[in-house]
Amino acid sequence: MKYQNKKVLVIGLARSGMAAIKVLHKLGAIIFLSERKEVPENEKKILEDMGVTIYDQDMSVFEKDYDLVIKNPGVPPISPIVKRLEERNIPIITEIELAFNVSKSQHYIAITGTNGKTTTTTIVYELLKSAFKEKALVGGNIGTPLCELVLDHDLMNEEGYYISLEISNHQLVDIDTFRPQIATIINLTPDHLETMGSLDAYYKSKTEVYRNMKEDDIFILNEDDEVLKEYIERYPIHCQIQGFSLDRKDSYGHIEDGYMVINDEKVLPLECIRLVGKHNRQNIIIAIMAAKALGISNEDIVSTISDFKGVEHRIEFVRELNGVKYYNDSKGTNTDATITALDSFEKGVILLVGGYEKGLDMSEMRKHLSCVKKIIGYGAAGHRIAHDLIEDPIVVSDLKQALDEANKIAESGDIVLLSPTTSSFDQYSGYEERGRHFKQLVNSL
Repeated sequence: MKYQNKKVLVIGLARSGMAAIKVLHKLGAIIFLSERKEVPENEKKILEDMGVTIYDQDMSVFEKDYDLVIKNPGVPPISPIVKRLEERNIPIITEIELAFNVSKSQHYIAITGTNGKTTTTTIVYELLKSAFKEKALVGGNIGTPLCELVLDHDLMNEEGYYISLEISNHQLVDIDTFRPQIATIINLTPDHLETMGSLDAYYKSKTEVYRNMKEDDIFILNEDDEVLKEYIERYPIHCQIQGFSLDRKDSYGHIEDGYMVINDEKVLPLECIRLVGKHNRQNIIIAIMAAKALGISNEDIVSTISDFKGVEHRIEFVRELNGVKYYNDSKGTNTDATITALDSFEKGVILLVGGYEKGLDMSEMRKHLSCVKKIIGYGAAGHRIAHDLIEDPIVVSDLKQALDEANKIAESGDIVLLSPTTSSFDQYSGYEERGRHFKQLVNSL
């Protein structure tokens, strides 16, 4: 698509919206921004200098004529404004699609799924760096918008970069031509019911990651995930499939004799892995399968994984005090993520849960509480979640009070684990702010 003099509406600013606007400005588009919050003065000046017309989100804004709409991932697909634009047959894409459309040919490794995306994306990036040096990039839902990478590395004119791309379901909903060279759906578990409208819509959105892949591309398939099996049957994959399993030894990628084995080759000794939990073995085997597909050497793989200590806010060890270990799992924003965290420990867990009410069912999580000593609920959803899990939880107002209560009952050998099961928007701007606050509180003890 040619963008010169096209009327483009960007819904939602934030970092990805600003990056998309800067790309559109470079391409000569006539840009409109619809933002529900007051735009800060410093950003407003940047937008005005680019000739951007700023609107609020009154419904009249969405009755105007546009050639294209670029939707911030934070705008729910079930939003009335999105529905109205769809009724008017105005094309809607995401910032990911825009970046892909305007870039030269690159090597995209697209990583989606409910949990494990950030860890897997980060490991893939570290592996890419080991082999391709400055030609390795990382972005997407992990923090740096793809449009920002386009501008920073001149991807409109330069090609051949290897991009590890974390991509959320909200970024996948409105893709059109986006095509990764390698992709995976790590797992499928319930999440985002409040924005997607149904579990089926959420799961279906994940399959968009492989919709445009061709015969020469590679999809890395988690053969242990029964829900994923159902959805790839409903929405078939039309590229090469390389399966992996942590439970069987007949998959393309598997574990045998103390090694991660890829295509019958022993690649990574398990003793090199520094991350706790079975879920991290899953993340790592996906990453090394992607690395092998790109020709990265076993030597680079072993060296990189041996040095990898994990990512911030995902079962992140904070400190040990008086024999009590504190872990920050603020990125545990759904029940499956918290189950994964709980399954990493054997006993003595004091679990801090709560935050924004997403309405997620706790029944499956109740099966994974054998390691839990006490549950403390906090925030808007804390009372409901904690009482859905056990009969006699402690319930407080905020995270500081929750930590205070945990410290009263914690004994040497115990684990204080922040793994909220839900998002943070009742009291924080995001899981990052929540996690940083938790670490600040713990380090001030």
